[in-house]
Amino acid sequence: MDNRDGLNDETLQNLPSGTALSWGIVKQGKRGPKGELSIKQIVDAAVGIADQDGLSAVSMSRVAQTLGYTTMSLYRYITSKDDLLLLMQDAVCDIPIPPEDENQDWRDGMREYVRACMDVFVKHPWYGDIPVTGVPVTPNILKLIDWVLRNMRSFPLNDFEKMSILLLLSSYGRSIGLIKADMNKAVNAGAGPDAFSGLPYSAALKLLVKPEQYPDLYPIVMSGIYAGEKEAENPIVNDLEFGLDRILDGIEQYLEQKRNQ
Repeated sequence: MDNRDGLNDETLQNLPSGTALSWGIVKQGKRGPKGELSIKQIVDAAVGIADQDGLSAVSMSRVAQTLGYTTMSLYRYITSKDDLLLLMQDAVCDIPIPPEDENQDWRDGMREYVRACMDVFVKHPWYGDIPVTGVPVTPNILKLIDWVLRNMRSFPLNDFEKMSILLLLSSYGRSIGLIKADMNKAVNAGAGPDAFSGLPYSAALKLLVKPEQYPDLYPIVMSGIYAGEKEAENPIVNDLEFGLDRILDGIEQYLEQKRNQ
């Protein structure tokens, strides 16, 4: 999309440069010679560097070197690293959105969204290193938001309530995604399969955790559940799904309350 015609609108002219670039609104004179480079090439190279070496490895000079150009060549297309980071965020959120299905249960639709959120952080662990600075304003992220709202189209809720549910689901997907990304990092660094279970420390915890200090934690530690000793015996084998189902149960109960008012 190259929305140069919209530049006559003062509202669009006032968009931050990174946001304007994400929407394809590129002012004349900001680009390099035709065919030399593209914004997509630059962003894709930056994402590749971040995926491999982390966000701290991304710099305009490193991206330029990867592409075989000078650093100044990149600045003809993207004027700052902050803009590059914004474009990277939006690029990895270019996720195929399932077609609308009138027969799909809204809970299933929301599950798909949360899993998609989680996958972004798992596939691109650096995503969580970029601080949240405001509401999303780039096109691919807004498509994901529209996807969630589609599932709430028939809900007897106002816009504020719908956006609050969106934030709840997104926060859960982000949290679980960050945890899974950390687990993957540990495994890739050579951590054993029990690194996150607490099994190596189970015996020590049973000695250290006293009932008078930790009256409610004590029985769980002693049972072996806390350190994962009895994980295989636990019918709840997927922490993500268990937590997500409880969130969806809460939303469903809230909907019932609204319908009965």
